[in-house]
Formats: sequence, structure tokens, C-alpha cells
Amino acid sequence: MLPAHQAEQIILDRVQPLDPQQDRDLVPLAAANGRILAAQVSGQLDIPHWDNSAMDGYAVRYEDVADCSPEQPVTLDIIEEIPAGAVPQKTVQSGQAARILTGSMLPAGADTIVIQEDTQRQGDRVSILAAPKPQAFVRHQGEFYRAGTPLLPAGILLTAPDMAVLATAQCLQVPVYRRPRVAILSTGNELVPPDQPLQPGQIVDSNQYALTALVTSAGAEPIPLGIVPDDPAATKQAIVQAISRADIILSSGGVSVGDYDYVDRILAELGAEIHIRAVAVKPGKPLTFATFPPAPPSPPRPLLYFGLPGNPASALVTFWRFVQPALRKLSGLATGWDPTVIQGRATQELRSDGKRESYLWGRVQIVNGEFEFHLAGGSHSSGNLVNLAQTNALAIVPIGQTRILIGEPLQIMLIHLMQ
Repeated sequence: MLPAHQAEQIILDRVQPLDPQQDRDLVPLAAANGRILAAQVSGQLDIPHWDNSAMDGYAVRYEDVADCSPEQPVTLDIIEEIPAGAVPQKTVQSGQAARILTGSMLPAGADTIVIQEDTQRQGDRVSILAAPKPQAFVRHQGEFYRAGTPLLPAGILLTAPDMAVLATAQCLQVPVYRRPRVAILSTGNELVPPDQPLQPGQIVDSNQYALTALVTSAGAEPIPLGIVPDDPAATKQAIVQAISRADIILSSGGVSVGDYDYVDRILAELGAEIHIRAVAVKPGKPLTFATFPPAPPSPPRPLLYFGLPGNPASALVTFWRFVQPALRKLSGLATGWDPTVIQGRATQELRSDGKRESYLWGRVQIVNGEFEFHLAGGSHSSGNLVNLAQTNALAIVPIGQTRILIGEPLQIMLIHLMQ
């Protein structure tokens, strides 16, 4: 069995990201959120586009108001009002000011904004009661960004702030990586779909739905291929079909040491190189990772195969720990492939047999500025998926450690956003 960190490195070393040219989509700006940028973006406009005011007040010449005070105010003539979106029509001369609102263009001749709280207006004249700093509250053209320089780098996941930047730069068509295609199949004679009445000895195939949801959440395109019976010919046919359609294949079940576990043998028959057969984690020991060599006309990138355990908790844990980092790298994300691990404290005693790196699911919350992990109630059997509902984190008990006491520090792997 390989330690988790070593297995992860073997996997990531064999993941080749999508090609920024061959695997690129050009999508409308409105459809770019949550996609990964495939090329560096530059804007054709300075940001701000012109000198403008950061506050409501009066645009003035600094030399006119440099020495004013409440005891010796300076009174200026108001020559125009400049609402947001309007173009100034006049030049501010000595002894003059222009009424200006936040975001409005700075008129010619003015170089400083006096906020309205430091003024007193009487008709068409305004008294300046406090001396501002030079160029106070002026946002200069190009202060935030210069046209033609890099704006956003390739390989980032586009989120709301990035969308705002792209909109400001009037980038209407955005180059993004296509979504990786992930084929998903479940193996086992005992499995039935949720819409079929359950007979004695049968099990509902929950993995197909859980893995499809995880793949979708990871920004990839799931290709659910259904249930494959415990039959070598049927298993081989399903894998061959998946090879022709996907960048990654996920199967659950059939990778342990049972009499009907055929997957590893079939992978070898189809020319795959098997790199991992078991990992020292609990749950999730029977993990197979293999690669198929690229075959023309497919891209020069190996196809990845993950044979996940069949038990529901094991399937989910091995996805979070090993498949998700591979998906992130494959998708074109430049950094941040590894799981997000934070430091926190246990609120209950956590136990393990110490033989494998153990993952215990529960919820993490911030209490008094610290992350606290609350273990999910009930059995932590790999076959129990019920108490996985609404969990958002996995507490990690390292190899060689059999318990973590209440209040002791521990590593926590985030699997969902905290709520």
C-alpha cells in the first residue's frame, strides 16, 4: 500500500493538462463564470478610463484651497455641475469650482476634490472650510490598469471579481478550457438504479449519482454510463466505450480482491499501465490508478483511469483525496490542485487503528476565531453514506496515530464550503 502523499504525487505526475489551443472554447462573457481561462487576457482601455472623482464634492485647483481653514475659508464660484456619466463642459479657472459626484469625470483645470462635508454652499458659490491634500479623491486614468498590459493570467478559475474585471475591459468573448469529460460506471450484479424496486440482496447504485454530482461540482462534464454486471466481457466493453468518449474514467467497485473483481486484469488486457493498486488510507484502500497511452487522433495526453472502491464512503473519500486534484490539473488550472487542508481542533475524541491514514467525516465551524471539527454521529463504516449528508470536512488521523484528544490540534480537509 502506498502512503496517500506518495499516491497523490504519482497521479499528478501523470496528469497532462488540456491543451490551451486544441482544448479551447470561446464563450460569451455571461457564460464564463466558473470556467478556467485558457489564455492571458489584455484590455484595450485604461482603468479608470478617465480621471474621475472618488467622492461627492467639488472639483477645484489645489493652489486655490491649499491654505484655507474653518477660520479662513476660501469661497469659489461654481461654474457647472457634473453628474455621473456627463462630460464636463467647462475648464476650472482660478477662483472657480465644479460640483461633482462620485464617478464623474474630472473637468479640465481641476486637480483635487474637496468632499462636500468640508464645504458650505450658498447659491452659486461654495466656501471651502478645510484644506485638502493635493490630488485628494482623484482617481487618475490608468491608475488601476494600463491598456495593453496583462489583465488576467491563463490558468485561473474565473469568479465574480474576475467577471467584473472582464466586463470593465469589455471582453465579450472569453477564451476558456473546455470542460474535461469524465465517464462514470458502477460495477456489480447487486446494483440496481434508484427507480427499480429493490429485491433481497440488491443495493441501490448511489455512487453513480454521487460521483456525477462531484464531477459536475469540479467543473467537468460527467458521462454516466450506468451499471455494469460482474462479467469480464461486459466490463471490458464498458471500459472500451468509455475510452472513446472521455479524458478520465471513474469506475466504482470491482477493484478489490474478490472473486468477481476483474477490473485490473481487463485494464492490462486493454494496454493500460497500472500505477497504483492500493493506498494506505481508510476508508478507500482498494484504489486503482492506471493510464492508457494516447492513440491518434486523440491528443498526445494519456487517458486516466480511476478504479474506486464500491463502498459509498470509500468512493467519495478517494474522489476528494485523489481524483479531484487530478481533475483540477487536467482542467488547465495553473495552481491549487491539492486538497485544501486547514489546522483546527477536535471537539470529540477521534480514533483510528493507526495502520492507515484515516479520514473521519463531519462539519468544521469557526468558533472564537478557531476551526472546530465536529464528528458526524453514527457509524463511520465505509458502507454508511447516511451520516455523510451535510458534512463539509474530513478530519485526518495520520498513520501511526491511534487517537486525537478533545482540544488537540488536527488537520482538516475541506470538502465543501463552510456554511
